[in-house]
Amino acid sequence: MIPARIDRLPWSPFHTRLVVALGVAWILDGLEITVASSVADLLTERDTLALSSAAAGGLATVYLIGQVVGALYFGRLSDRLGRRNLFIVTLAIYLVGSGLTALTLGNGPGWITFLYLTRFIAGTGIGGEYAAINSAIDELIPAKYRGRVDIAVNGTYWGGAMLGTLGTYVLLNQVSLGIAWRLAFLIGPVLGLVIIFVRRNLPESPRWQVMNGKVEEAEESIKFIENEVESSGRTLPPVDPSKAMELTPAEKIGYWELTKVLFRELPTRSVYGATLMITQSFLYNAIFFTYTLVLGKFYGVPKETQPLYLIAFCIGNLLGPLLLGHLFDTVGRKKMISGTYILSGALLALTAVLFNAGALTATTQTIAWCVIFFFASAGASAAYLTVSEIFPLEVRAKAIAVFFAIAQLSASGAPLFYGALIGDGTKPFNLFIGYLIGAAVMIIGGLVTIAFGVSAEGKSLEDIATPFAARNRPGSTRAEGSALPTS
Repeated sequence: MIPARIDRLPWSPFHTRLVVALGVAWILDGLEITVASSVADLLTERDTLALSSAAAGGLATVYLIGQVVGALYFGRLSDRLGRRNLFIVTLAIYLVGSGLTALTLGNGPGWITFLYLTRFIAGTGIGGEYAAINSAIDELIPAKYRGRVDIAVNGTYWGGAMLGTLGTYVLLNQVSLGIAWRLAFLIGPVLGLVIIFVRRNLPESPRWQVMNGKVEEAEESIKFIENEVESSGRTLPPVDPSKAMELTPAEKIGYWELTKVLFRELPTRSVYGATLMITQSFLYNAIFFTYTLVLGKFYGVPKETQPLYLIAFCIGNLLGPLLLGHLFDTVGRKKMISGTYILSGALLALTAVLFNAGALTATTQTIAWCVIFFFASAGASAAYLTVSEIFPLEVRAKAIAVFFAIAQLSASGAPLFYGALIGDGTKPFNLFIGYLIGAAVMIIGGLVTIAFGVSAEGKSLEDIATPFAARNRPGSTRAEGSALPTS
């Protein structure tokens, strides 16, 4: 009855505290990416580390590789050892990695290795956060709130990007360069240190506990949550007895077995999840990592003022998930995901035409991007929500990790491709074609959603994807193999 007991809970201060404590993972990632991008050019100066451009550019690559490794490694551990253990460990690893980055003292081979190692460690921590955090949020948030909460949390990446942009902008203009870049890399660890103490007071996911045979521990965790809700003056609704499940904990599933499950038993859901993740990742890697190049090469925006345009871009990305998130629970997942993907693609194609015609300025180009990514950001956040809720609990964290890795690796060449299209800024037609490609990619994601999307709004996770451990569940029917009920 534990899933039913969680899903019938009213919203309470406990849930707010949970979202704040766990949702910081996305803020930290947005902050890290922005800080690293903002100081990359600075680290080539003689007053800092005097890195080569290639060495400075490699910082982002090493961080992204670390994210993939961390997601895969800690995703498996999260399914095996629990959500709570991992969302404390991964945050601690990030704190160590990012904090040590600020202690790089030179540019010799040993120090460059140290610098890259610290960025890799920070990346593994954040990558591991994705798997553990999204699993925990989905399993602890009541079904009727799950979509809007998950989408809003994922969208706070752009709040972190804004914080990183503002922080580095102030530091680089108020503090000596040799100190400013070090302080910039400490913004995230300071925030993380506060949050790690809040996380210590959160319970383990009782869904994970009961699915792994830890019945007494699961009962303690669910009672703790129910007491927290009642202590805030909320009344607990009755539990629907028809939601009862008989469980036989399944054997642990490794990545090889998971791959067979995903693409043999759940092919349409796997294609659907992979498509959503790859398409949104391609668009963001293409636009976000070349944003300042377009402003500088085509519109002549000086480096000193480029961060102000980036802040506007971040605001559009942040507002989309916050303002549209509830619609994914009310209007529905399929309609909203397909709509946001197709609309953002269509708007990008229209903007590409205006760009090629020379009808845009730096300001109007930024406004156009803000509108496009207002919708694209909500859709991209829903992609992470989708891959975390359409697969059974026993493999949830690993499934998130697999699709995150697929998206990162498949779209990793987008910045290089679009950077080549931008060139010296004298051939806008090349970038026009690139924008049309990006638009087509997003529209494909929307069309795949129409064909394969899952109507998960308001449903218990166990109704969306029956756990492998479930036996003789009343009213459950199977589709796509033995793992899932009809969606």
